[in-house]
Order: sequence, then C-alpha cells, then structure tokens
Amino acid sequence: MASADEAKTGGAGKTVAKPDDDSVVRFDHKFFQSFEDLYFRCAESGEPVAVVKLASNDAVLSFDGIRREFMLADDSHDARMLAKVADGLRFVRGLRLGEPLPKEIITREASWDIQDRHRRIARQRLTMQLVTWLTGNEHIFTSSDELAQLAEDPQVKKNINLAFAEAAEELGLGRDQREEVVKYIETLATELAYIEFERDIFTEIKKIDEKIQGLRKIYSSDRGLIETVDQVARLQQRALKVFQDYFDQIDAQTGEILAMLKNIDNQIDYIRQTRDELHCRLLAWEDLIPVWKTVFVVKSDENANRIRDIYQFLAPRFMQVQEWVLVTKRGFEKAKPLGGVMRW
Repeated sequence: MASADEAKTGGAGKTVAKPDDDSVVRFDHKFFQSFEDLYFRCAESGEPVAVVKLASNDAVLSFDGIRREFMLADDSHDARMLAKVADGLRFVRGLRLGEPLPKEIITREASWDIQDRHRRIARQRLTMQLVTWLTGNEHIFTSSDELAQLAEDPQVKKNINLAFAEAAEELGLGRDQREEVVKYIETLATELAYIEFERDIFTEIKKIDEKIQGLRKIYSSDRGLIETVDQVARLQQRALKVFQDYFDQIDAQTGEILAMLKNIDNQIDYIRQTRDELHCRLLAWEDLIPVWKTVFVVKSDENANRIRDIYQFLAPRFMQVQEWVLVTKRGFEKAKPLGGVMRW
C-alpha cells in the first residue's frame, strides 16, 4: 500500500488523491489526525480495529467504540469510511490514513498482482474448452501441464482456429468475426487468471496437508499429542474440501464455454465473487505456508509446537459449532465460542 505522503503528493505516473476522494482512507474528525501512526487491521476475533500508539503501548479501539465515543452519525462521512475500511480489511492485512482502499470495493478489480503464467493458463483453459465444444467431447481441464502439452499439438492448433470461427457463428456474430470471440476469451482469461493464482496457493495448502497426515502417523502413539494431531488432520481435510468446492464450481462454469460467452457480464461478476471469497479465505494462510515449507515429517519439539499452532489457526475457522463449544467447555482451547459465525 502507498504511504500517506505518497497518497497526498503523488509521484511519477501517479494520480494525486483529492481531499474528497472516497477511494482513499480519509476522515474528517480530528481524532484520526491526532496520532502519528494510526492504522487499521483485524483483531484475532476478526473484528476490524484501529490501533494507536500510546507511550510505548498499542491501544486497540473497536470501530463500534469509535462511533459511540465520537457520536458519528450513520450517514456521516467518517461512519461510511469506517464501513469501507472494515470491508477493505477483508482483502488486505492493514490500512493507514491516505492509503487507497482495495480495488475490490471500489472498482471490483483485484488488488493484487498475478504472473503472466496465470494469464496463459487461464487462456489455454478457455481455448481448450472451446475446442472440446467443437469436437463434441467437452472436457474440464484442471492440469496446467496437460493444457500446455495440448496447446502445442498441431491438430489442436488447427481446431482452435475452427473453434473460434464456429463460436462466432453460434454467437450470432458471423463466422468471419472470430476475432470478436478472441477478445471475449481474453476478457474472461484476465478474470480467471486470478483464480489460477489462488489455485497455486491451494496447492501449497495441500502440501501442508500431506505433512500433517505424515505427522499424524508419527504421533499416533503419543498420548500427549495424538488428540490434537487427530483434530488438526480432520480440520485440515475440511479446509481442503471448502476450497476444492470453490474450484470445482468455477471449473464447472468454464466447462459451459458457450454459455459463458453468451452471458459474459454475468460470468465476470460470478468469477469476481468467487475470486474475492477465495482471496479472503486464503489470505489467512499467508503466514502459515512459508512456515510449513520448512517442516520435515519427524518427531521433534518444534513440530509438536507447529501442530498446536495450526490447531489454533484451524479450529475457529473449520470446526463445527457444536464441536467448538464442547472443546472450549473442557478447556482444551482458550478461545471463546464463536456461535454460528466463522471468522477469516
């Protein structure tokens, strides 16, 4: 995110944020200007909070408390901005005064960068769906390696040109308007590239699961840890299913390639909704993935701590409500019951 100074002064090739620009974090009440390092983040409970430095300590203030303390009317600029910041914190780790709000809540675009390979995979996936539609053997491709191999096949390349022409005819554009179909595919590929980015993160989470399952076997006779590692293994499986369901749904959507091209605006909206849901849920794994890359499947005090740490992470997110209440009642976990709400 840009610093407050950058947001005010701009820079080479940057647009200077106007004082009344609601796309940046800006407040009218003097309270927000009274601290040098005020910033916003989500607390452990998932609640959005403001953090200010008081002497050598951090003071954490809830948004509801700020609204009450300074009697911010619901329709006031500052109350609306707090709501936008709260929404924005679903997509970023923190926000400061003067920083732009995440693009997800301003323009519906994604606020993070992807690689060219993600765009290439998305384009290949859509193109191959079009080819299989043409041949009458529609197939959902999930392997990027398989897509890359098929893309180089001479017969497939010949079918691609024919598929674009036939799709143009089917869409009522005329067979000679294949370039219009190319543009549609590029538009959808730009959106689906962010799903491919998230798919890479999901792959890393599956690697964590492999290590957890290995540790579960190693600690199967350890009375002090077996209950925790069993719970972790089950919770991790639930996490994988949640994410896999999202990818299955979006893959099934791309399997209906002609329907996507005929209803492209609604399809883009659906892809962005799925992208945002995945991003919000996967963002929480950002710190875990590099830690678990260093884990070897052996018995050690460090791995015992890793198991306990990931339990603390998984339980409030993926444990069923009834289980969560039972666990907290017997003192196995110190966190408070969450009712029917999962936090991300």
